[in-house]
Amino acid sequence: MTRNSSQATRTSKAVYPVCLVHYHEVGLKGRNRSVFERKLKENIEKRLARLEHGHYDRVMRISGRLLVSFATWEEACRAAEPIAQVPGVVRVSIGLRTAQSLEAATDAALWLLNQTAPWVSFKVNARRANTDFPIDSMEINRRIGGLLVEAFPDRQVKMREPDRMVHVEMIEGSAFTYVQTVKGVGGLPVGSAGRVVSLLSAGLDSPVATFRMMRRGAQVTGLHFSGAPETTSTSEHLVREIVETLAPFGGLKRLAIVAFGSYQREIARAVPSELRVIFYRRLMFAVANRLALREGAKALVTGESLGQVASQTLDNILVVDAIAELPVLRPLIGTDKIEIIAEAHRLGTFEISSQSHDDCCTLFMPRNPETHAKLKVVEPIWAALPVGEWLSQIFDSLEIETF
Repeated sequence: MTRNSSQATRTSKAVYPVCLVHYHEVGLKGRNRSVFERKLKENIEKRLARLEHGHYDRVMRISGRLLVSFATWEEACRAAEPIAQVPGVVRVSIGLRTAQSLEAATDAALWLLNQTAPWVSFKVNARRANTDFPIDSMEINRRIGGLLVEAFPDRQVKMREPDRMVHVEMIEGSAFTYVQTVKGVGGLPVGSAGRVVSLLSAGLDSPVATFRMMRRGAQVTGLHFSGAPETTSTSEHLVREIVETLAPFGGLKRLAIVAFGSYQREIARAVPSELRVIFYRRLMFAVANRLALREGAKALVTGESLGQVASQTLDNILVVDAIAELPVLRPLIGTDKIEIIAEAHRLGTFEISSQSHDDCCTLFMPRNPETHAKLKVVEPIWAALPVGEWLSQIFDSLEIETF
């Protein structure tokens, strides 16, 4: 592959466009490392299988990385961003695999540098995985750097913050050279931490909380409570859009929707007005308990942030959690709204959640909600409600959508 070549397809049997997939936490798992690597490999293969107009040879493990080979340079570039969205991936480097020689690596570096936007300074960062290559990393840096200076006499070597960092890795009989890197979402592979049920609204918070659980390796079944039939079904449409937006991360494929408005009306009639929100939440958790049992989930997830609204004080959280039969995980408990909004922007859910919609959260809301509920007050009232009958009605008509 020559310096000025603009050809994007493979030009030699010895030159392959590749994506090197880097991970961090997965590599720290000791005896279980191979299990996590295998799950990450499977998830990347599933993500690649959904790409249109793309072809990859295979995904394989190579010296603490995963390697994906492609038929053309364009395909490697198109695949990098989707691969980076897979939880567990820290970054994806787009480059060329060549013979393990300084000449081949230099030729690859020349070609790659010519594919990037204008630049002035560069640095070579070489790594030799083992001693099967006779030249050490420092000498590789010096020799390839010298050849690049000869090829680009008007450019300069810069040790700190260069415009282009040329990475050269000598691994298992091949040279891997790359200049472009896409940042990944990090975390752990989806499917490595079991299943959870996430209470998923069309608002800002719960989609972010759901993503954070996927990023920690959990598979998620979403559970949405709409205000229907007391409100329109707008929130149901929006939450489906949110699920579609989060789908590329690979951990959210199932969504249950409960028409909750009628039960809220019954609660509003039966309990003191200031306690309505507490009872709404307890019934939601009772539904989530049963759904979790059906789905084989091991925890419930909410988007609550401490003190953000009346139901999210420590006293009220304690009273609501008393009905939960599984651990309740709150990934956002210590975050503020500004942080949540910033992450929603990054995920692409902000614009969806910002659309006007009626949902159960504002239905039959009291003017002065209780912020310090007490179990001794709540539990006798709860015991008098037909909760078992309500749950039977809900699950008789419950359908789970698969995405």
